[in-house]
Amino acid sequence: MGRPKYFTPNEVSVHNTLEDLWVSFLGKVYDLTPLCEKYKGNIQLKPIIEAAGKDISHWFNPKIKDIRTYTDPITGCTVPYTPHGRFVHIPPPCPSTDWANDFGRPWWKDETYCVGILSKKTRFVKIINTLTSQEQVIEVCSEETMEELLHRYLTYNGHAASYTWKYDGRNLGMDKTLADNGIADEDEDFYELRMNDDTYLQAIHLYFNDDLTEA
Repeated sequence: MGRPKYFTPNEVSVHNTLEDLWVSFLGKVYDLTPLCEKYKGNIQLKPIIEAAGKDISHWFNPKIKDIRTYTDPITGCTVPYTPHGRFVHIPPPCPSTDWANDFGRPWWKDETYCVGILSKKTRFVKIINTLTSQEQVIEVCSEETMEELLHRYLTYNGHAASYTWKYDGRNLGMDKTLADNGIADEDEDFYELRMNDDTYLQAIHLYFNDDLTEA
């Protein structure tokens, strides 16, 4: 099994329509678009649609990784806690003959919807192309390696792999994270000192290798 893909909350947030619906919960990112297609027109999709692009970890008990429950004061039964309304695969509060429970595994336990990991901490990094003097500030996941960061940067430079990546004059290990390469996350320091992080952000410098075979 390959290395999982990491996503920033901002990346998840743009998938916020019925035709392209992602959510995150308990540290993972899920593409629920197929679920929406399957249950299109079902009123029980409404809470999910309203949560499109958001983190819904508060829907779950993190210890058992299942929907939160509470004791119904009238029946004394333990039932799912769904303050935003009952949603797909949640059973009705009372026994009902018209509820189909032959769907198999509920969507929140179905890993086929999982597309990656939600970053525990994102950070911004400045990348300077010494050949063109162009600068880009991009948001990355702190868990990502430099190779994965390079793939993010391809949006701005399709030949990014033809450059040597350096920080403070040192070649960077492309199989290591920013922190592992000695590029500390200074967000807290910037905040405490009320410094403009865009101005003082650590900069990675790219040096052209005169080789366009990698694109």
